[in-house]
Amino acid sequence: MERKQPARLADVARAAGVSVATASRVLNGSPHRVSDQLSERVREAARRLRYAPNVGAQVLARSTSQTVALLLHDVTDPYFGQIAGGVLAEAARRNVRVLIADTGIDPDSEVQHLDSLRGYRPRAVIVAGSRTTDEAAEGRLADHLSDLLELGATVVSVGQPGLPGRVVGPANREGAGALARHLVGIGHRDFAVVSGPEKLQVVRERRDGFADALPSDAKLVHVASKFSRDGGYQAGRELLERGELPTAVFVTSDVQATGLCTALREGGVRIPEEVSVAGFDDIPVVRDLTPSLTTVALPLHDMGAKALEAAVEEDGEFPEQLSIEAELIERDSTAPPRVR
Repeated sequence: MERKQPARLADVARAAGVSVATASRVLNGSPHRVSDQLSERVREAARRLRYAPNVGAQVLARSTSQTVALLLHDVTDPYFGQIAGGVLAEAARRNVRVLIADTGIDPDSEVQHLDSLRGYRPRAVIVAGSRTTDEAAEGRLADHLSDLLELGATVVSVGQPGLPGRVVGPANREGAGALARHLVGIGHRDFAVVSGPEKLQVVRERRDGFADALPSDAKLVHVASKFSRDGGYQAGRELLERGELPTAVFVTSDVQATGLCTALREGGVRIPEEVSVAGFDDIPVVRDLTPSLTTVALPLHDMGAKALEAAVEEDGEFPEQLSIEAELIERDSTAPPRVR
């Protein structure tokens, strides 16, 4: 059986009735805009002919590809899922391809993924996730990202400054401080903070931002847990086992807060009548909890879109550091404390 030769870009252009340059702009991720009508004709011709772009040839021709690499700590976490959704939406609008890698909370895993992506010569790399306190590992990651910058790629961090390149930074400390002042304002003085792994800078920003905004007469206990629903659940069990509960609990992520609320309810604790609970991030599910969760909202989808924009915009067209404001969202899980 004779093997059919793969379709060429010139074949697609001929079938669509456009120039090769126009077909290339549509299919190869050019920043030059092509009308929706022409774009659809080219894509339809490519589908009919089963055309697949030659990534290797593109890389050789351009010294870089039209691919953006997105490194996430945990693709199953709604926080990162929302960011990834923003990246993908903006990439689709700009006709840019995105490769996603799940790295865990591990700078060395990020380095390994960067090594595996090197052959693609990515146009940009977006590193989404809190920086850690492991200075040696962070240094190794910074060295690899510096190499990519020298090769012409753009580097964007979604989180804290510290790595080479641009930064899209959420106002973690400020948002946590606003939440603390709100809880104090409705009468709370007895608090617990349930935080994630100590090695994550985001944990310290949120925990310290909350603690620094409390008055000197406030009581505060700290419970460390994993950055997960199960981690929050175990923290809730630990608070129950300690005996006397605080009047308000700040959980440094909404995912943890969902588990903590379940543990408190199982322990017979009414929210917010006996204990107020507040989280951080405003992932969609917390609006549907009973009671709905008071939280500090970050525009996660917009953060992802801004990160992609930062990754593909030319020098001078995007700030080196973009601060993303946080917003306090008061819902039903917090209320003034009852007199005990």
